[in-house]
Order: sequence, then C-alpha cells, then structure tokens
Amino acid sequence: MVFLTKELVFPPHYLANEDGLLAIGGDLSTERITLAYQNGIFPWYAEDEPILWWSPDPRMVLFPEKLKVSKSMKQLFKKQKFEVTVNRCFDEVIKHCAAIPRKGQADTWITEEMMTAYKKLYDEGLAYSVETWENQKLVGGLYGVLLKEQQVFCGESMFAQVSNASKYAFIWWVKELERKGIRLIDCQVYTSHLASLGAEEISRADFLEMIK
Repeated sequence: MVFLTKELVFPPHYLANEDGLLAIGGDLSTERITLAYQNGIFPWYAEDEPILWWSPDPRMVLFPEKLKVSKSMKQLFKKQKFEVTVNRCFDEVIKHCAAIPRKGQADTWITEEMMTAYKKLYDEGLAYSVETWENQKLVGGLYGVLLKEQQVFCGESMFAQVSNASKYAFIWWVKELERKGIRLIDCQVYTSHLASLGAEEISRADFLEMIK
C-alpha cells in the first residue's frame, strides 16, 4: 500500500489492492483531487479513517447513449413533474447527500472535510450540482466533477426526499451532458440502481484508456 506525501503524484493503478484501494493519505486540495479525477482515481473514506484513494477494477460507467428510461419515468418527464436547475444551490445538495441514510453504511463518507473540498471545486468551476424542485422546494439532486477536456462527468452522490426526484435529476443531466458532447459518465462502483439506468461495468484498463 502506498502512503502519499505532499508531492502531487499518485502511484500506478496496478498497485491497487483487489478492492481498488490505491493509496492512503495526502490531502484534499483542489489540485490533488483534480489530478486524481483526471487519472481515474477518487477519494472515499469514513470519518474515522485517513484519506483513501480508489481505482476499482472493474469500473461502473454509463455511456450517455445507452441511458435507459423506464415508461414510468418517461411519463413523469411528459408531465414535467419536477423543475430542474444546475448549480443553483450546490451547498444544499451536498449537505442533503451527506444526510441521506445509506443501506449497509453506519455513517456518511461525505465528511465535513469532503464537503469543504468539493465546495472549493465548485468555486473553481469543476464541481456541479443538479437540483430537482417541486412546488419551489428542493426535493432531490446530485453532484459530481466535470472533466471538460476529457469529456467525462464523474458522479459522486444523489439524494431524494420524494420518490423519483434523484432519478429525474440524473436522467435529465445525462441527456444534457450528451448534448454537450460528454461521452462518459463515471459511476465508480456497481449498484443495481445505476445498472437499471443503463450503467455497466468495464475493465479498469478500458476506463483509463477512455479518459486519457
């Protein structure tokens, strides 16, 4: 296992363990996190852990053109069930994502340290939030990091306070990203929810080749 120093560098991906853990330590500076995403690495750790950096194999991704929209969701879009905005309230979105209980997780990985780091990314124009509104109330959304030069959006977390609010935001955003020429959505690790929306697992080698 590699322990990071102040030097802005990450070890080769093949040094990751079988779970995808690549390195420990370092910091959450905007420069380091940006470098990580550009190289297919992301931070993910609990409150009582050091900073952990991951590069899993396989990698869960969504090609925008393969997005699956169920009949029920198509009906919601036809009815314009929710209003959708971008970057209207990033702070509120990430706070809601941190507060949502996760199955199998005792606490959130979106620590205060992580929230501060991603707010800085937002201030630099690198992180984005997508919000869904119902009757002028924030009811769902998501956030992540947009690598414009690499044409990749790295999704981080979603939340919903009413049924389908986060899924609505996700579908809307994927379609918007496709119109903007984004060719890949990085979903990081497998979940059945993402698979139902068309996401699939590819090898780490293929993923790294795509984001070069």
